[in-house]
Amino acid sequence: MDKLAALYQQRLNLQNSNFSRIEHDDTMVAIVYRIIQPSGSQLILKICPRDEDYRREVYFLKYFADKLPVPRVVQVVPPEEGIHGAIVMESLPGEVLKTSNVTEALAYEIGTLLAKIHLNSAAGYGDLTQPDGLTLDPRVYFTLKFEEGIAECIHHLPETLIEQCRRYYDTHIHLLASVDGPCIIHRDFRPGNVIVHEGKLQGIIDWAGGRGSFAEEDFCPMEHWEWSMNPDSKKSLLAGYATIRPVPNYSAIMPLLRLSRGLNVVGFTVKQGVWKTNYARAYEFNRQFLETFF
Repeated sequence: MDKLAALYQQRLNLQNSNFSRIEHDDTMVAIVYRIIQPSGSQLILKICPRDEDYRREVYFLKYFADKLPVPRVVQVVPPEEGIHGAIVMESLPGEVLKTSNVTEALAYEIGTLLAKIHLNSAAGYGDLTQPDGLTLDPRVYFTLKFEEGIAECIHHLPETLIEQCRRYYDTHIHLLASVDGPCIIHRDFRPGNVIVHEGKLQGIIDWAGGRGSFAEEDFCPMEHWEWSMNPDSKKSLLAGYATIRPVPNYSAIMPLLRLSRGLNVVGFTVKQGVWKTNYARAYEFNRQFLETFF
């Protein structure tokens, strides 16, 4: 057992349990361990290096506890000096969804789940975990994330490409005036955060990015090829969504959302120094998308 696991094992009073780190492509920020208790039952430990991720994860898991299939919170370790915030949660039965396993029936279930998330309205656009973190202008947080992506890419991408991105933003940001919201969104709704078992939906995980925003944002991963679904499965997902609430007309704003997502992914992988290693495929896809966007 590594030193980090031993620290939380002691803090959580789980000395008789076995901790094993979970390594997979979808774990980009958090550090995740599987806990096997003496009884054989399993739990998940999620350690959040960023305090705001810990706050959001705890908030939304508790908020949706009786509304949606999300993991039940068992214990928490609030962040303090020298230790990251962490959450012990139930281990949902099954495994992370692979795009090759998306059937039309499963896509329909996933669509209804997404719509049920969006049914929850928010007081404003912003971080629901912060009392003063709300704003009624959807452009505020979107602009912050766009500028964050630009700042992380500015010394990595060609200057002409950065300027093209800025100009596109300036001429299309007005589209956010008519978005579908404010409502609660997951903000990273993709296969790597969906748990399935024997072809059935078991739950949605990783709420570290959840917030009050506009529904169109949660369709961006699907349109950005992170689902890689065939056309029939995509139709099924949208049909499932439409049984709960109307599907937003997101076609006009989607290029702007994809542009921002591309910048954020490239910027994040460059900032973390993993663009040539762990996340080379994600980097290459988004780098190529940005370079061919214009």
